[in-house]
Amino acid sequence: MWIAERVGKRDRPESSLNLKDAVIIGLVQCVALIPGVSRSGATISAGMLRDLDRVAATRLAFFLAIPALVAAGAYEAIKEASVISTGVGRLPTVLATGVSFVVGHASIAWLLRFVAKHSITVFIWYRVALAAVIAVLLGTGDAEPDVDTIEHSANASPCRLSAAKADGES
Repeated sequence: MWIAERVGKRDRPESSLNLKDAVIIGLVQCVALIPGVSRSGATISAGMLRDLDRVAATRLAFFLAIPALVAAGAYEAIKEASVISTGVGRLPTVLATGVSFVVGHASIAWLLRFVAKHSITVFIWYRVALAAVIAVLLGTGDAEPDVDTIEHSANASPCRLSAAKADGES
């Protein structure tokens, strides 16, 4: 992100986007398969390195997310349909999905306004701070890798609160 902010000319609007840009930026998304790499950060950086302005690069990053998010959501909905209907229920799930859509849309609108006037390097500090917090939690034992879950599920959360901390014990 820092290099993209410093090196990219950021002088091309969204209307100048071409097939070569889209393919290169789309391929850069594959870097996000590496744990800890932000898909949107990699995509926005790639767009800026292709000289797109911040807003164009950010919009493209979120447009490229739509097919993957819709497919992943549909897959999970189908896979967990019986759990949804017998557990939480269909109506709350649909309502939660709708609320998530509205909040996501508002967040993206805010982000587009932000990047139009500000550097994206602030997100570097956010990611470094978050990594530091996670490292401290893992180092102190307040969060432990959940090895059993990781081994049995590709969709598992990589961390969980330790049982002692979750139960309020020290």
